[in-house]
Amino acid sequence: MARRKEKTPEYFTVDVERLDQEGRGVARRDGKVVFIQGALPGENVTYERLRNKTSFEVGRVTAVHRESVQRVKPACPAFGHGPGSCGGCAMQHLEARAQVAYKEKVLLDTLWHIGKVCPESIIPPIYGPTWHYRHRARLTVRDVPKKGGVLVGFHEKASSYVCDMKTCKILPKHVSDMLVPMRELVSELSIRQRMPQIEVAVGGDGRTALVFRTLETPTPEDMEKLLAFGDKYGADIWLQPKGPESAHAVRPENEHALGLYLSEFNVRIGFKPTDFTQVNHALNETMVSRAVRLLGVEPHHHVADFFCGLGNFTLPLARKAKTVIGIEGSEGLVARARQGAADNGLKDKTSFTARNLFTWCEADWDDLRARYGTIDRVLIDPPREGALALARTLAATDHRPERVVYVSCNPATLARDCAILHHEGGWHIRAAGIMNMFPHTGHVESIAVLEPGPKPEKKSEEAEAIERRIEASGDDKVTMHLDA
Repeated sequence: MARRKEKTPEYFTVDVERLDQEGRGVARRDGKVVFIQGALPGENVTYERLRNKTSFEVGRVTAVHRESVQRVKPACPAFGHGPGSCGGCAMQHLEARAQVAYKEKVLLDTLWHIGKVCPESIIPPIYGPTWHYRHRARLTVRDVPKKGGVLVGFHEKASSYVCDMKTCKILPKHVSDMLVPMRELVSELSIRQRMPQIEVAVGGDGRTALVFRTLETPTPEDMEKLLAFGDKYGADIWLQPKGPESAHAVRPENEHALGLYLSEFNVRIGFKPTDFTQVNHALNETMVSRAVRLLGVEPHHHVADFFCGLGNFTLPLARKAKTVIGIEGSEGLVARARQGAADNGLKDKTSFTARNLFTWCEADWDDLRARYGTIDRVLIDPPREGALALARTLAATDHRPERVVYVSCNPATLARDCAILHHEGGWHIRAAGIMNMFPHTGHVESIAVLEPGPKPEKKSEEAEAIERRIEASGDDKVTMHLDA
């Protein structure tokens, strides 16, 4: 078989104008947009072209001829933009506060370009710890003899390979210190070729669980080594033979050991290491506090918390409101949220129900009101797909809450949903802002406050254009990008 001819590298020099939603520098060359990994606005750089499409190119910086004043030296030795660099971070080369300013601009630009909406005021950004903030992580495990044996870490940038990382500046230090010992541990196991990942979860008190994904049952000798490792490094050992629901603590007394603490509300939320929880404990506590305050909850209010999960917002809201209804798609999470309410003495002020929120409609909203009474306030915290069905319902109904706080992990779907609420339902976007949940990454966590206004008599041109884009996608949960 003839060997594929390797491409000759191509290099070009450009001036960088701005950053895109993934933290890449954006430039123009020969009428095409160029996205450059590792480049910053205001810089003159040379880049190697990695992809060449009709209307755009993708490259990575190879030389910086004029540096931005916001460029800093990355703290992590595994950070970079070339082959072998870690994919866990995208922006360690950009000063931390400049990252926040960039994310705020991404949010505002996305709200306008996708939704044709502009908040009436900007909520000051929420900052938190810059390093060692990531209390949840899924580490890939590979036995790679050519690289010296077992590797444990994040994937390399744009690759399925595992980065050869020995420390990590965004993981808690005690977890970073385990990376090399975890390599040594796995290399000694008989099932090292059948253990593709280790999931790490750290509780609010620092308690740590390691979930070993096992495609083959560990031998008794393997179990001795795993438990000895946990005892030495202060970690609870869990095994996951199948899906996330199969995860279990090797020592049963550790099943309920992990918890998040929201001290302002005197709430503890127990969780399993495979449950979804926010990775940044400090930011989460500040975010919950801000959301409750922005919602303006009074003791006589009835509140609905959509996509409630384990009750991250539900339980704190129950400390302030008369009643809170938590709605979530998963029966298992609903049962866990009920238990969390009982554990915190909030059983009488909360109720939970499992419903498909991606098919939510006016009939569901009317049924909710019939069962629970008037809904004064609404909190929405959806996954990346957003809350399109719920936005359409709140835009159409005549029985609207007095205020909505929407917490988003995807500016594109937030913009889409706010557009529907505003252009079709007359809702005002009173305020919006960002929360730096994931420093050194392009991830933008945001929050918006909406209040109802008079409904427009007919759909605006903006509303019709957005509807056409959604229908053309063929998927109500589409993620629309600013550069699409």
